[in-house]
Amino acid sequence: MSHSSNQSPAAAPSVTKEQIVIVGVVVFGAFLALLNQTVMSPALPIIMADFGIDATTAQWVMSVYPLVSGIMVPVSGFLIDRFPTRSLFFASIIVFMGGTLACALAPGFEVLLLGRVLQAAGSGVLLPLVAVVPMIVFPKERRGTAMGLAGIVMAAGPAVGPVVGGAIIDSFGWRAVLGCIVPLAAIVLVCGIVMLKNVGELKHPRLDIVSVVLSTVAFGGLLYGFSNASSFGWVSVAVLAPVAAGVLALVAFVRRQNRLEEPLLRIQTLKTPDFRIAAIVVTLINASALVTNTTLPILLQTALGASAMDTGLVMLPAALAGLVVSPLSGIAFDRFGPRAMSIAGMAMMVGSMLALSQVGTGASLAVVAALCAVQACGQGLANMPVNTWGVNALQNDLIAHGNAIANTGRQVAGGLATALIVTLMTSVTASNAANGLQVSTAQGVGAAYLACASIAAVALVLCIAKVRSPKKKQA
Repeated sequence: MSHSSNQSPAAAPSVTKEQIVIVGVVVFGAFLALLNQTVMSPALPIIMADFGIDATTAQWVMSVYPLVSGIMVPVSGFLIDRFPTRSLFFASIIVFMGGTLACALAPGFEVLLLGRVLQAAGSGVLLPLVAVVPMIVFPKERRGTAMGLAGIVMAAGPAVGPVVGGAIIDSFGWRAVLGCIVPLAAIVLVCGIVMLKNVGELKHPRLDIVSVVLSTVAFGGLLYGFSNASSFGWVSVAVLAPVAAGVLALVAFVRRQNRLEEPLLRIQTLKTPDFRIAAIVVTLINASALVTNTTLPILLQTALGASAMDTGLVMLPAALAGLVVSPLSGIAFDRFGPRAMSIAGMAMMVGSMLALSQVGTGASLAVVAALCAVQACGQGLANMPVNTWGVNALQNDLIAHGNAIANTGRQVAGGLATALIVTLMTSVTASNAANGLQVSTAQGVGAAYLACASIAAVALVLCIAKVRSPKKKQA
């Protein structure tokens, strides 16, 4: 990367309006995809009543989304190399719209689940695009700013989903939430047709069908097995069989990629030290942060007596913090590098999670909201700079594959972390049942937060030991 070392910060290339428009269209599409991951969570009790299903069945409305996205992500590197940006974006938005419409009109639970599968398939292409396109379109000296601005939308989608979803569901029902997303997706599609340009260099790789099958069994098996853990227990056949199949398929997949001339995923991207460390750190950050989305509503509603609307409002400051911190961290990354921000951000995450692990039944909602906002600030400070630092270490033709590998790791780690969080929370809650529902729930959620604080602490140690500012390295 010596070709960029003689470029002084003052002479960094300017960003054109066309570059901003291209990234803006792709980011808006990804926002809808991320919004859909969480917008349905407040509707689960109503869906259970409407279709006459139990909680174990209903949770697949949420679980199937990361499952299908995780299967799609390994293929995304091939798709981005093989097809023009416009064609890929249009196809993914149309599939996503079709799935959303099927969900909104679903006469039964099976159709609703099929619609979620289609939504997730579209999302599995849209999300890799938003991670790759800014990196190709913007010069290296401006990538931190670009990813910071993209991070505003990426953070906003999952954060505002429960708030917006809860408000619309209370007033108009769960189908109305999905009905609102269809015209928004249509607007994104029209904007794409008018404004989106093709970016990057097209290659013509061959699709290795055996690799696709192996990756589907590997990542699908791991995610499906982990998803079953909270319902059936860790030593059940429903968990062990798919996880074992997933591990065997993963080993076969990696060995095959190393032998192929045109692999589905270029595993050699992990040989780049900075990228490898960044992928691990970002995976740990996202796995630890899942505890808030997974357990906070249970803590608020069961232990602290909050309503669904209160839950959304408690989570709102965290969403706003993410919106403010993400672009600032991107701009600061371009000036100072990732080291100081990543260490400060991880320290904030660890501290806030430790504090949330001690929240009892007498805690005020304002204190919980403030601690969640500190956690979100820490995540925003660390996540995007470390990710951008890692990707900057790759050549342009490896960015799509590096992103696919990192995303796949995040999906699998997310599935494992969610299963661990839910299992730990339910077991601690059950073992303390004699203390009453409110106290035992607070203790269960506290144990989950303590476990995730430990995961975040590992990421903090890695940031201190391994993350360096590129300018200092060159000097």
